[in-house]
Amino acid sequence: MSAEITEKRRDRLKLVDPALETSNPAEARQPVETVAAPPAAVGEPPAKRKTVRRAGLILLATVALGAGLWYGIDWWRNGRFIVSTDDADIAAVAAEWGAEVVERPVELAGDEASSESAVLHVLETLDPDADAIGVVALLQSTSPFLDVPALGDAVRLVRSRRRDVVFSAVETYGFLWRRATGDAAEAVNHEASARPRRQDREPHFLETGAFYVLRAKAFRVTRHRFFGSVGITEVAARTAIEIDTEDELAVARALAPLVDRPEPLDVDAVVTDFDGVHTDDTALLDQHGVETVRVSRSDGMGVSLLRRAGVPMLILSTEANPVVTARARKLGVDVVQHCDDKAAALRAWAAEHRLPLSRIAYLGNDVNDLPCLEIVGWPVVVPDAHPRVRAAARVVLDTPGGDGAVRDLAERVLSARDAAPAASLPGSGVAAAPTKENP
Repeated sequence: MSAEITEKRRDRLKLVDPALETSNPAEARQPVETVAAPPAAVGEPPAKRKTVRRAGLILLATVALGAGLWYGIDWWRNGRFIVSTDDADIAAVAAEWGAEVVERPVELAGDEASSESAVLHVLETLDPDADAIGVVALLQSTSPFLDVPALGDAVRLVRSRRRDVVFSAVETYGFLWRRATGDAAEAVNHEASARPRRQDREPHFLETGAFYVLRAKAFRVTRHRFFGSVGITEVAARTAIEIDTEDELAVARALAPLVDRPEPLDVDAVVTDFDGVHTDDTALLDQHGVETVRVSRSDGMGVSLLRRAGVPMLILSTEANPVVTARARKLGVDVVQHCDDKAAALRAWAAEHRLPLSRIAYLGNDVNDLPCLEIVGWPVVVPDAHPRVRAAARVVLDTPGGDGAVRDLAERVLSARDAAPAASLPGSGVAAAPTKENP
């Protein structure tokens, strides 16, 4: 590889100079507010509403999932996270995650409407005088893997006025072709008669669609996402996927474990299924038809530690079984049994305890747990869970049900609470007395 090409690559990767941080005078002259506005797609039939589907660890309901984590980042201070939608379910999920919601007019919600029209509507709604918002970041809800540090680089470039627009892209050395007259192949980005080595070629850049950061005033004038000086922020190739089909959703789910980084399991409450979670999903029947199951004392200690830390817990079971009642009593936790609608029962319990669903971890193993896994912030499953259930999980535990899975989850929750500053942990408002025994 030539030294010239190597130097050009290094320059592209150096997106932000230390002198261009938020103390830069040029930035200080701009309006201080930054708005991230992901337009949530709502024009599809219910079966294809990809904005409320999970891709492994990522909920596509909007990129608002991460909104609550951004407020401590330097480039995000004074920022606002807005979701534009005309769908009540999407609006509810976005609000649950701490985003502001701007109701999108019906005429801007159809398949023919552009993302630009949604962002313009947000700007006109929030800042009618065009003097409060300096930078807007368009986040595509169909791009599930958002590189927040790269987005920060893009915001800094625009706020410093080095660029008017910065978008996410991946480097590619692909040889592109198109079908020409008579269906013959025609080279697009290279000379077909000369085949250079990869290391001798200048790369091209492919938009990922994940984010576009724009100067707000100029965008309102041009009404298009590309104008003025346009820059590129490179992101990892494994994050470059847009979801428009079921096949692409399946690919995103498969990629999720590779793309997502381990993160603290920071929650305020734990809810679990019983069979297959507290047990190994088997039961013993004696000659009188009496059912017995095997549970783990290690799980009992885990629950005891959760209670001592003030973390409320619920066992939620579809069946009515005296074994479940006895175990819940032994553990000293809430229990709801014989419920056909587990998600409704979970919502009711969360409302009673004033717990946001986004701050709850639900541990399950089978398909009847899917409705609960889909509505909580932390869907967790045991390693031998049904494949459809694993696909909906944000965390797959290392320990099987009945052999310490609940203890595994408890230790992850407590580890996250120990690592976080005490002031940052929202209180659940539920007190729990320490137990005197190892249940």
